Amino acid sequence: MAAACLTGCGGPARDGYAAAGAVAPGPERRAGDNVPPQSPVELRPLGDGPAPAASTGSTSSGTPAPRSAAPSAQGGSPATQPGTAQSPQPPPAQPPTTSKPPAPVPTPGTAPPSTPANLTLGPPTRAPAADRWCEKVTVAFTNTGTKAAASGTVTFSTHIIGALGVDWATITTAQPLPAPIPGGTTKAQTYTVCVESWRVPLGMHVETRKATATWT
Repeated sequence: MAAACLTGCGGPARDGYAAAGAVAPGPERRAGDNVPPQSPVELRPLGDGPAPAASTGSTSSGTPAPRSAAPSAQGGSPATQPGTAQSPQPPPAQPPTTSKPPAPVPTPGTAPPSTPANLTLGPPTRAPAADRWCEKVTVAFTNTGTKAAASGTVTFSTHIIGALGVDWATITTAQPLPAPIPGGTTKAQTYTVCVESWRVPLGMHVETRKATATWT
């Protein structure tokens, strides 16, 4: 016995039913003819399960699709071709070395700047004289300036010494300088230095221990 199934529309697609039963024998049917069922029709609900998900382009298993080649870098210099050597970059230039300027060389024949006269006196050299109240005193005058000492005065400090070595008094006397004294030179002069005779009694003597000078 042949069996046939008929699907009918009982509402929306989700409420469809399927008819099940035997088809009664009868004359042959042409294609497209509607034949009513000859026996009771049993309706059964379709399953309420979720519809199958739409297929996506990726597969859950198997070899993944090969990735496309990475795009070339933008904005940078092109990659170095294999086997091509780059020329070495020159080292950075060193800053110039600064040196101290040489000291100025004085021009030959140029005279040094002039300076005023400056006299330095050496220690007095004493020698006895004919009288006990006098003595010979030699003094050396050195001019350390460039200008000459045109005039001046030398002052002597003479001590009166007693018979027992007691220094009774100091007498100062003045005499002229042996001017002029040129700059950068030394001039020696011997003076006879005396005090009043009554200041030096018999048995006493004089000693000139110091000499100072003023000049212009």
